[in-house]
Amino acid sequence: MEEDGVPRTKITLGVCVMEKKAHLGPMLQILERLQAFGEFEVVHFGDKVILEDPIESWPICDCLIAFYSTGYPLKRAEAYAELRKPFLVNELEQQHLLHDRRKVYELLEMYGIPVPRYALVNREYPNQELDYFIEEEDFVEVHGNRFWKPFVEKPIDGDDHSIMIYYPSSAGGGMKELFRKVGNRSSEFHPEVRRVRREGSYIYEEFMPTGGTDVKVYTVGPEYAHAEARKSPVVDGVVMRNLDGKEVRYPVLLTPAEKEMAREVCCAFRQAVCGFDLLRCGGRSYVCDVNGWSFVKNSYKYYDDTACVLRKMFLDAKAPHLSSTIPPTLPWKVNEPVQQSEGLTRQGSGIIGTFGQSEELRCVIAIIRHGDRTPKQKVKFKVTEEKLLNLMLKYNGGRSRTETKLKSAIQLQDLLDATRILVPRTRPDRESDSEADDIEHAEKLRHVKAVLEEGGHFSGIYRKVQLKPLKWVKVLKNNGEGEEERPTEALMVLKYGGVLTHAGRKQAEELGRYFRNNMYPGEGTGLLRLHSTYRHDLKIYSSDEGRVQMSAAAFAKGLLDLEGQLTPILVSLVSKDSSMLDGLENASSEMEEAKARLNEIITSATKADRNNVLPEKPWMVDGAGVPPNASELLPKLVELTKMVTEQVRLLAKDEDEELADTSSYNVCLPYDQAKALGKTNIDVDRIAAGLPCGSEGFLLMFARWRKLERDLYNERKERFDIPQIPDVYDSCKYDLLHNAHLNLKGLDELFKVAQLLADGVIPNEYGINPRQKLKIGSKIARRLLGKILIDLRNTREEAINVAELKNNQDNDPTVPSTGKDDTDYHSKINGKFEGARRASFTSDMSLDQDDDDDKETKYRLDPKYANVRTPDRHVRTRLYFTSESHIHSLMNVLRYCNLDESLQGEPSIVCDNGLERLCRTKELDYMSYIVLRLFEDTEVALEDPKRFRIEMTFSRGADLSPLESNDSEATSLHQEHTLPIMGPERLQEVGSCLTLEMMEKMFRPFAMPAEDFPPPSIPQGFSGYFSKSAAVLERLVNLWPFHKYGNANGK
Repeated sequence: MEEDGVPRTKITLGVCVMEKKAHLGPMLQILERLQAFGEFEVVHFGDKVILEDPIESWPICDCLIAFYSTGYPLKRAEAYAELRKPFLVNELEQQHLLHDRRKVYELLEMYGIPVPRYALVNREYPNQELDYFIEEEDFVEVHGNRFWKPFVEKPIDGDDHSIMIYYPSSAGGGMKELFRKVGNRSSEFHPEVRRVRREGSYIYEEFMPTGGTDVKVYTVGPEYAHAEARKSPVVDGVVMRNLDGKEVRYPVLLTPAEKEMAREVCCAFRQAVCGFDLLRCGGRSYVCDVNGWSFVKNSYKYYDDTACVLRKMFLDAKAPHLSSTIPPTLPWKVNEPVQQSEGLTRQGSGIIGTFGQSEELRCVIAIIRHGDRTPKQKVKFKVTEEKLLNLMLKYNGGRSRTETKLKSAIQLQDLLDATRILVPRTRPDRESDSEADDIEHAEKLRHVKAVLEEGGHFSGIYRKVQLKPLKWVKVLKNNGEGEEERPTEALMVLKYGGVLTHAGRKQAEELGRYFRNNMYPGEGTGLLRLHSTYRHDLKIYSSDEGRVQMSAAAFAKGLLDLEGQLTPILVSLVSKDSSMLDGLENASSEMEEAKARLNEIITSATKADRNNVLPEKPWMVDGAGVPPNASELLPKLVELTKMVTEQVRLLAKDEDEELADTSSYNVCLPYDQAKALGKTNIDVDRIAAGLPCGSEGFLLMFARWRKLERDLYNERKERFDIPQIPDVYDSCKYDLLHNAHLNLKGLDELFKVAQLLADGVIPNEYGINPRQKLKIGSKIARRLLGKILIDLRNTREEAINVAELKNNQDNDPTVPSTGKDDTDYHSKINGKFEGARRASFTSDMSLDQDDDDDKETKYRLDPKYANVRTPDRHVRTRLYFTSESHIHSLMNVLRYCNLDESLQGEPSIVCDNGLERLCRTKELDYMSYIVLRLFEDTEVALEDPKRFRIEMTFSRGADLSPLESNDSEATSLHQEHTLPIMGPERLQEVGSCLTLEMMEKMFRPFAMPAEDFPPPSIPQGFSGYFSKSAAVLERLVNLWPFHKYGNANGK
């Protein structure tokens, strides 16, 4: 080509984009690098030319950068390209597709690129009723395709960024709105919104739990892709920013399947420079959005790579005779500012002094009890009312002998409607009515009604009802053809209470913050830095109980410094595993034996047999901890319980009369339990009005105390019910902490008596002596122990593999460490961890789909692009939230495992001081925990057992009396209805070394073998939320970077 008769040696690169985009930092950085090659002349068209001038007068160029942004005349650009036919980096016609999410998904599917399961709802006008669209409380159905909450709702307009996520009622309900970043916000949670939008057309798709991390992929041609991870807006909506105000993102390595997906996206949309969003979930990856032209921000290495790739692209298109080989020294000299490296200090133990400078923390395993809760309650009685029996048949499929469980809002509302009809509006005259059974039955129905009306909001994780048929008769069928069975009597069991209080949530958040600041490298920000840079592999598991789930979510909020409501955090980060963290069935017979022996010791004043028990080991005696005067304390306990119950009865009578005087007896109490979930402070208005704290009214408070009074002592049989002692203690402690303003006379004294007895009863319910405690504990915690061994084994194997590979790399100069080959090297390492993974992007299933959490998908930090001083520091965290039974069980195995016959002669893994400390520990209270931390000494030989050691600590939790007056912090917290959590205590001597090998030897006889773990199961209707048993829900990485400049000490 010639210009004015002079041969032109440079390729003209036209930049036909809006000026706002042309002057962005990444664009200028890349264009400067292209010009530095000396082969290109860059021509900026400018807004006036693009918007006003005829296309015939636009500058003529060889190559064209043109892409849509707000206000951009895409059709004019298309006409120009048709006229001049330059080489297009991104084709223009295909950019129209990016404005319609339907067409984006259609094209992705056409190319076989995985997308979330979705369905389209197309409306011709707002609020159009569609016969193929059904909305129920916890799902929507489109053309018969059902989407259970949580699900995602996206407008079909690709430029409309108002995306909604709807949460299930079992997690508290509500909706989270995602939007383009405004300040430091990218989403807002709306707890009151439960119905989907109907004013337009939408895509409904399955919610993909990614563990709170999104991945953005940036292609430059089909052979180059750069990926970055950022905090997902789904979690709390707060944008993480650095000191310069930029959103914090960290480069990550793509798997071979993801690289293939990037190539396919680039080719399918014919956009060489293209960004798209990747969701990593359940061992697979899915594309959920394609953005078109996108550049990485603040990465000089990426700018270098992009300039080199674009240069080759332009030369191949317009000057193939010129060499596109990258020169050994890049022609530009960019004075890059020195970026601040992370200022991580060498992590100290934070609990047991310091440890060797060659040691690295590799794994943190914590088993944590839930936070402060309301007392657990149960109402049980027989019903014969037809309305209730019909309700049972309605929800059990009409099977007359089948039990029914009512948990959903619709089911509980049906039950409430029935009880409102059945409960008399006027109170019976107790003095003249001789039908005591009828009165008691009516009172229990009234009790059920009051519980169902509590809070004005249903949530299945707080209330549930069982209806079990007891008697049947045969009746003629409605059509007169033959007979059918109909139930005539059923047992109704209502379980309620046990709800996490505002204090419980506050305790859980505080403990999460404590872990963040004390368990990990660095001071305060160490954990957050590890987590955000894909060097922290976090998984949080919870039992089935609502209080445990919410404690886990609140803890995660404090641990990861999140903001906002708990529901999105719960759905995004917490995996439910009831088989591992719930249930006592496996040890029920042994526990009954223990309770029978305990009852004998307490009621008969039998002195514990101390023969053959060393005086320095008091924990070896039967019934250790039971007060010697227990039999004398029992009558006093009953007397004081009656005193408190009578006072509450009078308060309830006044409230009952007020309700009876209102125009409708069906008035709900003025309290919203859904809103209470978001509170961490007391309800000042209720306290000032002289009402009980929380959602409990006086009627329910009286029902709680009256039941305790009745169950504690059977006057007719003159028999004490010892298992009721912990419940009395529970109610005392709750009311002293939350209802001290009611000034119940005798409650202080009742608490002291109940505490003395409960301190002896509770530990002995899990075994009357060490051998029985070990037997019961191993049965209850068998699966959890097996999972802990898997966690520790996986961590050790990864660390050894990394050390071996680094040694090979250091010793073999032929092993590459940079460029494309370096990425291949990472893939080889990835393969060593994961086995032979299939490269096909359509079948990239994680091995753990078959083998559960035993094998896990590896996602990693990319050290070439990461500004991280210690890229080989990697920590695995496993948090298990459970109830008191599992904490006691695990602790009993820890301290008594050496008593097993197979381990005869081995000393306890808990030192004598630790055993004494545990013996003095009367209660493992709310937020009590056991922590196992695994350290690797990188200067010890790989085959030496001392390379990996375990540190064990425990906390008694909020084990402080609400009557404590000598503790200033406790007194201050008591005013806020909460108690401080005790700090961690050692279970080993300072300087001792419990090797991982020894821990495995001591645990193995009691743990479920890895091969016995059942394959993961998916509950009906939930393919995303809480979907795997003991499996991988949150893919927040297993990162080991591998390059020859890495330091074994992680500095």
